[in-house]
Amino acid sequence: MMQIELVVHNADIRTMRAERPRAEALAVAGGRIVALGSSADMLALAGPETRRLNAGGRMVLPGLQDAHIHLLNGGTDMVSGPVLYDATSVEALQAALRGFAKANPNGPVMGMGWQAGIFTDENLGRAVLDAAIPDRPCMLYDSSFHNAVINTAAMRAVALTTGQPDPPNGHFVLDAQGTPTGMLHEEATGWVRNRLPPTSHETHMKGLAMGQAHANRHGITGVLDAMIVDDNARAYAEAAANGTLTLRVAGTALVRPEDTAQTALERLSALRASHRDPLFTVHSGKFFFDGVLENRTAAMLEPYADSPGGNAPLMFEPAKIAALFKALDAARFQIHVHAIGDYAVRAALDGIESARRANGNWPALHQIAHIQMLHGSDLPRFRALGVMANMQPLWAIYDPVVPDLWMDMVGEARLPMVYALRDLLDAGAPLCLSSDFPVSTLNPFEIMQTAVTRAASAQARPFQPHQAITIAEALAGYTTAAAAACWRSHETGAIFPGAHADLIVIDRDISTCDPFEIGGTKVLATLLAGVEVYRDTQFDG
Repeated sequence: MMQIELVVHNADIRTMRAERPRAEALAVAGGRIVALGSSADMLALAGPETRRLNAGGRMVLPGLQDAHIHLLNGGTDMVSGPVLYDATSVEALQAALRGFAKANPNGPVMGMGWQAGIFTDENLGRAVLDAAIPDRPCMLYDSSFHNAVINTAAMRAVALTTGQPDPPNGHFVLDAQGTPTGMLHEEATGWVRNRLPPTSHETHMKGLAMGQAHANRHGITGVLDAMIVDDNARAYAEAAANGTLTLRVAGTALVRPEDTAQTALERLSALRASHRDPLFTVHSGKFFFDGVLENRTAAMLEPYADSPGGNAPLMFEPAKIAALFKALDAARFQIHVHAIGDYAVRAALDGIESARRANGNWPALHQIAHIQMLHGSDLPRFRALGVMANMQPLWAIYDPVVPDLWMDMVGEARLPMVYALRDLLDAGAPLCLSSDFPVSTLNPFEIMQTAVTRAASAQARPFQPHQAITIAEALAGYTTAAAAACWRSHETGAIFPGAHADLIVIDRDISTCDPFEIGGTKVLATLLAGVEVYRDTQFDG
């Protein structure tokens, strides 16, 4: 007779399954759910060694999943440099740098999070950083991680001097005399980072521990890490092997414009073959088709609407897109594309369509991430091609602090199709929600609140409210749809017999509370395979 390890009882369980949407209790054996029913029936299955979790009548959900996150890199950035999201002036940024440098007197300073709507090519450069950190290399990424700024010591360390050509898909910002200012756009950030001392494995492991604890605290039990390179894979694999990984990780390995179909396929195949742990797998290829609107590198079908105008090219040639997509699709890799502009989105759809024509249809759920801009004529293609729209609705608001400069670039006529969640769902598109942490918070409840309200607060003007979705749709975006996006919906993302006992207990009923209170939801307990990986100190269940 199987031994019941855990009974969760006195609960309001939302299963995310239509055939049995609610239950009062569940039983777990071997890390999986084996039965659902009344508290009395489930407690009757318990033995003397069975753990009991009394939810106190609170809502219990499947563990949430973030299908576009940079968990390891975000955690690493949290331990290796200052976090600058709240800096709203040069003085505040410099104060944060000085504070971190004083507390951490050795090695390069690698910070993150300055806001591109506040700091620009005109007011941020090496001189600003030199005033705070003059004696060792310093590199600070913006909140999107598509721009960075370095100080003079870092410029010396990487030999960035006047006359250095821009790297492919990147740009060194220059002053009137042609001297680099220290500001970097797109692949110029990679050019610099690859010439600075590498992050140590020890720092990566500390970052992973911090990142996954941060995720578990917010109810996340599964992720798709959206840019895996060798160092990331090594850290995740080590944590999986030594039993310290507290969530399920699927990885998407970076594919670069210089790759051929052969080099990409060889590298991804080696990663997939090497990482088949139940908690860590590599199953997809990541492509950056464009940059971001804030630095004018988003690829649009029509030019930018502001006075400078202009546009940006795709980062991959269309012929190369077709060749790479066909090869990876044929080898049964999932394809995961960063696309901000509507031209980048269309190019991704075109590439997936060419792969389907060549290889036939299979349940890949290839993904296009972000989709800040979308042309209406491309809406039906998501359903027709089985493409998952992987979106971050936290950004679909009028920001109360950071100027929304990108709206002028988009122009009034195109704003109705910005983060078009409602239109995509109505067109039958598969849709999951995610964070892109550390670009923004990974708190799924704040993100779901914005998806439902499209406003920064109850008093704020909503942004394109016709694109709002329901809380039921938002919750599916973080459970059933996210699990499908991560290729684990057969055993996660819902509560049913046979599923992993990945569960969370939360402090309110998000289906009935004021929509503007969803973001304040507190996770009381997070379980992975029936084992607590987070518990709020005030929860006594």
